[in-house]
Amino acid sequence: MPKGGRVPGTTNHAQDDGQGEAQHGAPDEARAGHRPRRPLPGRAVIARLLARQTPLVPVDSAAARALVAVIAILTFLAALCAGAAELVATNSAQWRAAVGAEATIQIRPQPQADMEELVAQAARMARDTPGILAVEPFSLGQSERLLEPWLGSGLDLAELPVPRLMELRLDPQSPPDLASLRTQLREAVPGASLDDHAQWLARLSNMAQTIVGVGIALVLLVLIATGLAVAFATRGAMAGNRDIIEVLHYVGAHDAYIAREFRRRFLRLGLEGGAIGGVAAITIFVALGWISASWRASPAGDQLEALFGAFEIDARGYLVMAGTALVAALVTAAMSDLSVRRFLQRMP
Repeated sequence: MPKGGRVPGTTNHAQDDGQGEAQHGAPDEARAGHRPRRPLPGRAVIARLLARQTPLVPVDSAAARALVAVIAILTFLAALCAGAAELVATNSAQWRAAVGAEATIQIRPQPQADMEELVAQAARMARDTPGILAVEPFSLGQSERLLEPWLGSGLDLAELPVPRLMELRLDPQSPPDLASLRTQLREAVPGASLDDHAQWLARLSNMAQTIVGVGIALVLLVLIATGLAVAFATRGAMAGNRDIIEVLHYVGAHDAYIAREFRRRFLRLGLEGGAIGGVAAITIFVALGWISASWRASPAGDQLEALFGAFEIDARGYLVMAGTALVAALVTAAMSDLSVRRFLQRMP
């Protein structure tokens, strides 16, 4: 403190006003629940800070552009995970619907038994069961061709006991009593068994649920990473604008105002980065769907579609991806607001 008790850059009148506000204004503000005003900074500092015609949180700086790029990349990854999870869920539902609408009767060869008669008898029993729309017995040649992927072609299977199969198409509106039909076949047709694909459906459902759960977990992890990146960026912006924040506090700005300014700026950055990442992810899915459709006419494309389903998502899938981008923007705003309030509480 120089001689005379004068603060550099201020007048006696400014000091008296600052001391009066410290003595009389602080208790009133404390009773009102607001942060007490800090001592008046030097006049040169105030003039330099107020001369800036820039927003409290610049959005066109290099740091802001880098944050937009980070948010865009993380949103792109989150939207890809969300779209993949929706794709698996949609295809799984289609697979389960297709497999659940069919059942299979298998008749194993029996010694001294007329195989054709056993097949005809099982087909009659299936046709007489309510809820079964169609019964399609496989001939011996068709049953042998089903073994070619494992045994190869050109083999003489006449000496092998090749089972006979028949496909049952079920009515989804009025399902048949397959348990009763299974019992009747076991009693009337030697070597006959009925497979309703329940075990396969259970495994398919568990696999699909696991993949969807992993996708949701990845989306949450990416959103958490987005929040952490925004929190570090907010702290850096607060530290770089500490002098301005102190001046705002002196002129009467409350923490809520400062937090609102940061939240608005970072929400803008989050919306910009989320839009870029979300549009990029949607474009990837549209392009892959177009490529999958162009391959569908080829034999390899038919096999891939039969194994993995069509690489297409409906409007709900695109809404999920767009919603993921919007959630990333909201996480950006929320983490910015939380980080600003915690930073202000720790300021002296």
